[in-house]
Amino acid sequence: MTKITTTIPTEMKVLMNHIYEFNKGVRQMVLFTCKKKYGQLAVDRLESQGIPYVLQPAGQQNLNVYFGRRECLDAIRLIVTRPLNQLTPEEDFILGTMLGYDLCAQCERYCKRKNGCKGNCDGKCEKKCINKN
Repeated sequence: MTKITTTIPTEMKVLMNHIYEFNKGVRQMVLFTCKKKYGQLAVDRLESQGIPYVLQPAGQQNLNVYFGRRECLDAIRLIVTRPLNQLTPEEDFILGTMLGYDLCAQCERYCKRKNGCKGNCDGKCEKKCINKN
């Protein structure tokens, strides 16, 4: 008898972990980015579990798959209408917060983006964000 082994791509293992966390209530919404060639596998998996999703191209070879609570996805459809790197600082902040990213890190990121920082700004942005009280 021949044993057949199937290798599950790492990206699909990550998706399965995100689905597990969503089903357990750890996350209300997930952003999963994968190669386009895995897009149909991701969609099939989400549909088989009745999980709502939104697809967004991410460059030439990648795909953003948002999935989770319908209320969250309704907001995503209104907010994320262009590539993520073109979001306003406010849209970026809302998205990061919805995805459950660290709130203080999101606030710091927002402040830097709002002040025009695009990387290492030698502390100039941080100084503008500090409350002097």
